[in-house]
Amino acid sequence: MTPTSVHDIRNVALLGHSGGGKTTLLEALLVASGTIGAAGSIERGDTVSDFDAQEKAMGHSLATSIAHFEWAGHWVNMLDTPGLPDLAGRALSALPAVETAAVVVSAQAGIESGTRRMMDAAADKCRLIVVSKIDAASAAELTALMEKLTATFGRECLPVNLPAADGTHVIDCFFAPGHDAETAFSSVAAAHEAIIDQVVELDEALMASYLEQGESLDPEQLHAPFEQALREGHLIPVCFVSSRSGAGVNELLDILGRLMPDPTEGNPPRFLKGDGSQAQPVEVTPDPARHVIAHVFQVANDPYRGKLGLFRIHQGTLGPNTQLYIGDSRKSFKVAHLLRLQGKNQVETPVGVPGDICAVARVDDIHPDAVLHDSHDEDTYHLAAPRYPQPVFGLALITRKHGDEQKLAEALARLVDEDPCLEVGFDHQARHTVIRGLGELHLKIVLEQLRTRWNLQLDTATPTVPYRETIAATAEARYRHKKQSGGAGQFGEVALRVEALPRGSGIELGSEVKGGAIPTNFLPAVEKGVRQALAEGALSGFPVQDVRVVLTDGKHHAVDSNEISFVTAGRHATLEALLAARPIVLEPLVTVTVKVEDSHFGDITAEFAARRGRLTATESPASGWTVLTATVPIAEMEGFEARLKAICAGESEFVLAASGHEPAPQDVQQRLAKAYTGRNAGQ
Repeated sequence: MTPTSVHDIRNVALLGHSGGGKTTLLEALLVASGTIGAAGSIERGDTVSDFDAQEKAMGHSLATSIAHFEWAGHWVNMLDTPGLPDLAGRALSALPAVETAAVVVSAQAGIESGTRRMMDAAADKCRLIVVSKIDAASAAELTALMEKLTATFGRECLPVNLPAADGTHVIDCFFAPGHDAETAFSSVAAAHEAIIDQVVELDEALMASYLEQGESLDPEQLHAPFEQALREGHLIPVCFVSSRSGAGVNELLDILGRLMPDPTEGNPPRFLKGDGSQAQPVEVTPDPARHVIAHVFQVANDPYRGKLGLFRIHQGTLGPNTQLYIGDSRKSFKVAHLLRLQGKNQVETPVGVPGDICAVARVDDIHPDAVLHDSHDEDTYHLAAPRYPQPVFGLALITRKHGDEQKLAEALARLVDEDPCLEVGFDHQARHTVIRGLGELHLKIVLEQLRTRWNLQLDTATPTVPYRETIAATAEARYRHKKQSGGAGQFGEVALRVEALPRGSGIELGSEVKGGAIPTNFLPAVEKGVRQALAEGALSGFPVQDVRVVLTDGKHHAVDSNEISFVTAGRHATLEALLAARPIVLEPLVTVTVKVEDSHFGDITAEFAARRGRLTATESPASGWTVLTATVPIAEMEGFEARLKAICAGESEFVLAASGHEPAPQDVQQRLAKAYTGRNAGQ
């Protein structure tokens, strides 16, 4: 069977911290729905969603995988996302494809950093909290976790079922609550009343019937306000499950089918038409009769099977032989085979309807965030740009085999397609390719993929710390470039002013030139020279940021002026002005969040202090554990992961996030400036 109506489809992303039980839960759902005969296990390496050799070896999901199943007439597309903090980008890229974000929380571990991150990231989705591993937790622990969920994420978190006192099953609190059932919580009747009260708040007529007349409400009467409450974040249902014992699995299937939104009921995707500041919102509706509009949310590359593009159909109907365009490309491609994924298996499907998730293979031009469409009317459609964590860890790569440089570049380009938080650059000082990611583990995973998938043998080195420069004052400069060599000479004169901008403002360029002192056809050349100077820096050789450059005056020669003259004049004038404006070096910072046992609190705070870190917050998410947050210069983070493991004997976890720049200590500034002067003197 394939879904034929948008109303039959449920798209759900399983999100949450590593070890929460997402992959095992998916196995249990596939078994309960009759899709597979027996559940695989992470230990045996035979689960549907963790099929890659690297995933099996590590025992963790490393990429988002898709499985589907049918239940009570509903077609559920479920995306199993990685939970490792270093792979957050790969998890977040799944959100545009779904209406429901099911955040899985281990009853043993409680609310972890990944729980918070994914709950925040999915704030515009309909959210469901699934408390897993309830058979491994005591009744007191489950009660405390429910209280913690409410305290952390709001009173909108309300249980739709509760674990029985003996932990062998769960008790419905919404559809047909058993009022005499024994649970570890307050009475089922109280839980039922709480969730009904929360839902009817959004419908005055229902509230009147419920409160004034004392009428009982059928669950079907509550469907529309229930969906509204989910869309508005007014309700976050909580359910309980054990993948191992099966408790709550069938009930979760019912919740997905009966309570979670179909593609017409979730928050619609934010499509825009046009580019940059001119882009305007545009309505895309799940109408099967309209033009096809689909969004590519993930790309997978295989050296042997080619590129696979996974997309969510938002509008129109797709079938084999449909002609599609990618973005504003004038060249179309034919959907030779429309695919549906079940883990690693690719099954051809005859049709894709609005709301469905499908794939196409061997389309070289397909790329992440591409919009696929069948009419040039939608050439400039795109989804609003998602927000991903900024990569902060860097690693320089050196090929061992001469001639592998091009192979490395091609492999990295494919990996960047797969991972929105992997960046590739070039260290011009050391002349090395540099990759940047969310942590040391992230980069280790990438190195292993380069070795196994592309047979690349690489050495690594620590890259140059990405310092930046800025200025602390306003200054002006004028530079005349004049060169005579017999024939036509070179002449260009530029006067400009540099001004400091607030941190994080970037670069602004302006002009106050009047009277044609610099002809308009030479202004792009001046800008090119200015940008060259800003890219190379004046004090330490690092790019300049948070500066406004205003062109104030200049001179030209009717014969000798040309583009190169004004590029040179613009570059030198900018460098002179920067040097006169009290330049300073900025060092990049990261926010480090570490979860450790209470006994290691003093050791970790001392470690932060030794790395010039500032402790900014502490909290206790669970008994015996402390979460510390500190701001640390990225230059001081080398070896932190190994040191943390040594202190805590491996019983710890940490997450990094970029935290802007601030002025480097004076000794660091002097060292960098001296090194830059030495390099220039040696040229």
